[in-house]
Amino acid sequence: MSNKNNLEALFKPKSIAIIGASRHPGKIGYTLMKNIIEYGYKGKIYPINPKAEEIMGIKAYKSILDVPDEVDMAIIVVPAQYVLQVAEECGKKGVKVLVVITSGFSEVGNDEAEKKLVEIAHKYGMRVLGPNIFGIAYTPAKLNATFGPNEVLEGPIAFISQSGALGIALMGWTVMEEIGVSAIVSMGNMADIDVVDVSKYLSEDPNTKVITIYLEGLKPGSGRRFVEEMKKVTMKKPVIVIKAGRSKRGAMAAASHTGSLAGSDQVYNVAFKQAGIIRALTTEEMFDWARAFASQPIPKGENTIIITNGGGVGVLATDAAEDHGVKLLEPSPELKEKLRKAMPWFGSPKNPVDLTGQASTENYVEALKVAYESDEVDNIVVLYCRTAILDPIELAKAIIEVNNTYRNKCKPMVAGFVGGKDTFEAIRLLNREGVPAYPSAERAVVSLAKMLEYMRYLKKVKKQ
Repeated sequence: MSNKNNLEALFKPKSIAIIGASRHPGKIGYTLMKNIIEYGYKGKIYPINPKAEEIMGIKAYKSILDVPDEVDMAIIVVPAQYVLQVAEECGKKGVKVLVVITSGFSEVGNDEAEKKLVEIAHKYGMRVLGPNIFGIAYTPAKLNATFGPNEVLEGPIAFISQSGALGIALMGWTVMEEIGVSAIVSMGNMADIDVVDVSKYLSEDPNTKVITIYLEGLKPGSGRRFVEEMKKVTMKKPVIVIKAGRSKRGAMAAASHTGSLAGSDQVYNVAFKQAGIIRALTTEEMFDWARAFASQPIPKGENTIIITNGGGVGVLATDAAEDHGVKLLEPSPELKEKLRKAMPWFGSPKNPVDLTGQASTENYVEALKVAYESDEVDNIVVLYCRTAILDPIELAKAIIEVNNTYRNKCKPMVAGFVGGKDTFEAIRLLNREGVPAYPSAERAVVSLAKMLEYMRYLKKVKKQ
């Protein structure tokens, strides 16, 4: 069987068996089953538990071999000593993919059992996700087969995590931050399916626009494959990676956590650059940049304009642009003339374009239209500082409308809004409606900088 079909069964299974399903709240086998049912999975569900007649109103079976129909995916939640026997039964049943939640394998030095698990799986043409994971979610298929939070917002960002606890925490965090995800995949020990396999699948997935990865390390000897295969992925989709274990002590901690080779940080830096992967240092950065890629087009050129109502944030944005390689355009006399019409007489049409603290929503709308319609401008950074005369929600609504009107221009726009509670609400509204918005000028500029970095990489590769 081809790799593609098995991964298809991982993301879009027609039927799922939960081996070790439980009737008792607080047990992982209970939470997993509850999440699958409540998130709205439409396929068939088969709880496997030798001691239960039914679980959550669904008929239970003593063994997977007793299930009358075909089973695409088996989620294994039984103790480590029973996993190999269960894997063998799944093979006989014709299961396509095993999602092994159970811990107690190579991460605790039990390498032998882990090798054996993969051997059994491959003998029957099955693939293995895990072991030592919290599960998988794929929102377009209404699949939440994790023991994380039940609620997952649908959207275009895929998140792959080598850490279970962090992955679960970030699942909850994405809901709070209103970040929509297409997939959340827990990788664990990567005994069989690894980050590359999942990334390749997602690079072809129409519901995913950007791939984010929390990576602790690669298996020894897999570096070259990682670079070669991820190059193909980044030609199709942007990939943002947080590589943990940058420090010496962090690397030691990563090695003892998932048994992976953290390796020298410089080596990873070079590998990421070669593969066209964007490296983030914090989870906040990773999702900041992912938001921009998820909702805006890839830039066509370097020339960037900043439109602001505050001199101070304009200066901060200018500094950030210089620090991060964002080229600020020198507007032509014609462009300055058009911009001048969009501001009070004491404003400045230079770049940053200062609409002044007296700016109205109309001023912003006019300036944005000029920027979108000008051939000189490739990218737009729109900044706002809370003033008494300009309501941030009203401004946000106007920016959304302009962004929607000019989508065909393929010019990325990012927003930085600085202020209090109502400004925060405006930021949420912008993000919800496809304008990546941040609570500071710098975060907006850096997010655009990463899109430009990706644009340059693609141009360079296409020239080769």
